[in-house]
Amino acid sequence: MPFVPQDVLDRIAALEREVRQLRGRAQMRPALNQILNGDVRIGEGGRLIAEAANGNRVFMTGQDTEGDWAVGMARSVSGTAALTVGDEYNGSGAGQMIRTWSRSGEVIVMDDAWCDWMLGRPWIPFPLYPTMMQGQEANSNWNYAWVGRGPVQNPVAVISFSTISSNGGQVRVNYVPPNGNARTLGTWSIPSGSTWVNRTITQPLDGADWGDEVTFQIEHRNNSGTGAIETRVFTSYTRNTFSASEVPDPPANLAAASATAEARAVPGDPNKPDQEA
Repeated sequence: MPFVPQDVLDRIAALEREVRQLRGRAQMRPALNQILNGDVRIGEGGRLIAEAANGNRVFMTGQDTEGDWAVGMARSVSGTAALTVGDEYNGSGAGQMIRTWSRSGEVIVMDDAWCDWMLGRPWIPFPLYPTMMQGQEANSNWNYAWVGRGPVQNPVAVISFSTISSNGGQVRVNYVPPNGNARTLGTWSIPSGSTWVNRTITQPLDGADWGDEVTFQIEHRNNSGTGAIETRVFTSYTRNTFSASEVPDPPANLAAASATAEARAVPGDPNKPDQEA
């Protein structure tokens, strides 16, 4: 058996130990619990989900099961939604709505589903005030019974009122948008007698942007110079749209911007944002 110096065996053993250490370290990965630089990208239908210890989802962002790109936050105890951006359901309304939810599952704050420039909820009372002619006698001229002016919050106004006339009369409602061009929404005849005639009008607030002031006027008159007429208002508020058909005509600034955008989107237009050069 040839003689092998002891120091060579020691060196081989040391090399083997180092190889084993290097091999073990090659299998080790750093803890993936920090993002110190750069972006994390989620696409092609992916989602980022955070769950509480009880399994309830408390945060989600990405593409939901109905195809909308959304952000959602929920309560850990019940798992019910607290705040959502997007996450449309049952095809109701436009995408990317912002909603704040009550613990019972009701939407308490949201933008409007179809009217992009208005608040959806909460519904806001609209001020209407009686005048000295709210009940008038022996007068066949049109006079204001109720009037009100206030800033627009929601896109649709709802006003309910009732009128009575001893010898017959008429009642009408006028809407005055921000441009001042008043128009009559309807005129109704009131029969003579002791019966109150109820009426509810539902009017999209055409030509108004969020925060613009509009005016409503309720007028009435007797059919002749005798008799009496009185009008009482029971409900006056604004609400969100219930369908696309209730979207009001846009204000002038938004209509102009929309027309400009449509002009730029004409096929072949080099100014179209998504058109490739």
